[in-house]
Amino acid sequence: MMGHKISVVIPNYNGLELLKENLSKVISSTKYFDENSEFILVDDASTDESVLYVRKKFPEIRIIKHSINRGFSSSVNTGIKYTKGDFIVLLNTDVKPAEGYLKSAVDILKDDKVFAVSFHEVGFGWARGFFRNGFVEHGVGGMGETVHETFWVSGGSGIFRKCLIQKLGGFDEKLFDPYYWEDLDICYRAMKRGYKLFWDPNSNVIHNHESTIGSISKKKKDLVLQRNQLLFIWKNITSRVLFKRHIRGLILRLSRHPGYIKIVFAALSKYSICRERRRLEIKGSKVSDEAIFSKFNN
Repeated sequence: MMGHKISVVIPNYNGLELLKENLSKVISSTKYFDENSEFILVDDASTDESVLYVRKKFPEIRIIKHSINRGFSSSVNTGIKYTKGDFIVLLNTDVKPAEGYLKSAVDILKDDKVFAVSFHEVGFGWARGFFRNGFVEHGVGGMGETVHETFWVSGGSGIFRKCLIQKLGGFDEKLFDPYYWEDLDICYRAMKRGYKLFWDPNSNVIHNHESTIGSISKKKKDLVLQRNQLLFIWKNITSRVLFKRHIRGLILRLSRHPGYIKIVFAALSKYSICRERRRLEIKGSKVSDEAIFSKFNN
C-alpha cells in the first residue's frame, strides 16, 4: 500500500493508564494492515503524564496539544487537520483493536457512497435509530455475522472517509463539545446527503465504554447528554411533520417532568448557532428524516 492510506486519530485527556494498556496494540494491529499508517494523538490539555509517556515510548506518534481543554469534537477536528490518509480511524484511548480489524472495513469503504464503518465492539452490534414520542433515540440492533447498515458509527471506534468529513465541515464542536451526540450528528448528516453507514462484524475491537470520562459526575454527563439530544433534533430534524411531533413531545415531557426545563434552557443557550446549522441542513439534505428512520426502527 503506497503512501498514507490510513490515519489514526486518538483524542486524549488524562489517559495515561489507558494508553499504557492499549496503545501498543493499536499501533501493531494497524500496521499489520498498513505499515505506512500514521498516528496522531491530540492531547486535550491533560494534567497527567500521558504526553510524556507517548513521546518517550512511541516516537512515531505525532502529538498535537491543546492549550485548554476543548472537548471531543475539537480534538478530532484538530487531529484530522494534520492527517494525510484517505481514511480516518478514530479510536478512543479505551479501545483495543484485534490484529485484523481493518481489512474488511476498508473493503467496505471501496464503495464511494459509504461514509463510515463501525468496528465490532465485543457485546454490541449495529445501531438502530428511532423517532419516538417526539425525540430521536438510538439503541443496539442485531449482531449476526454479516455486514449491516447502522444508524451511526462511533467516533471512538470507527473508520471514516476523510473527504466526506471535510465536505460536512467536520464534527460540530460549537454545538456538541465537550462530548455526546457529535458522532450521531455527523453520521446523520451524511445519511441525509445519501451516504451509507455500515457495521462490520469482522472488524473486532474491545471498548471499555466511558472509561475516558469516568471521573466526571453522572449529573453533569446526563445534563450534557440530554442537552445535546435536543440540539441534535433542533439542528437535524428538518421534516415539518416530525418537528411538530417533537414540539408536542417536548411540551408533554415538560408537563410531566418540570425539572427538564433546565435541559431546555441549556440547549437554548446555543440556539442561535443551532438555527444557522439547521438552515444548512435544510439546504443540503437529499434524503428525508422519515426514510432514514424507516430503515432502522424495525
